[in-house]
Amino acid sequence: MKTLNRILLIFFIPIFLISCGGGFKLPKPGDARNIPSDGRERARKNIEEGRGVSAGDLFGSNKSTNYEFSTSNPLWRATFDVIDFMPLVTVDYSGGMIVTDWYTDSNTTNDSLKFTIRFLSNDIRADSLKIIIHKKTCKSQSNCIITKITSNRLEDTIRSDIIKKAAILDADSKKKRKKS
Repeated sequence: MKTLNRILLIFFIPIFLISCGGGFKLPKPGDARNIPSDGRERARKNIEEGRGVSAGDLFGSNKSTNYEFSTSNPLWRATFDVIDFMPLVTVDYSGGMIVTDWYTDSNTTNDSLKFTIRFLSNDIRADSLKIIIHKKTCKSQSNCIITKITSNRLEDTIRSDIIKKAAILDADSKKKRKKS
């Protein structure tokens, strides 16, 4: 009798809990009166509601989308060509930022430089880049001072090198497109 009571209890408790709304819920069916019977109408309705893709979207509709990848951006590629000697910490194409690690030249053992390059635009212009340079000077391993370099000479040199290289890369890519 005790065993039968336990089996019934184990069987009825989950049914009781589910009936109270504490269990899983099945999805409710949609109203069949609102669903078009023709397949083309259903597809059109789904696309209008954002639940599908039409062939027009894939093969040239009125919408214009410009996909730009890092390999096709001459400003981005030129920046890597100019700072290729520096180790990189962060490279974020979608955010438009490159951060280098501390770089120490063989001539200066106590000073290190760190560049942060922000891309403000894809246009090949001087105002498309924001370059921030930090300098770390260490008297000993534990005694280091980090300052932001306010001299525009180094920033301007790096910026002009990047712009020149980007202009060359852009001209080369245009020549290749004309040949094809």
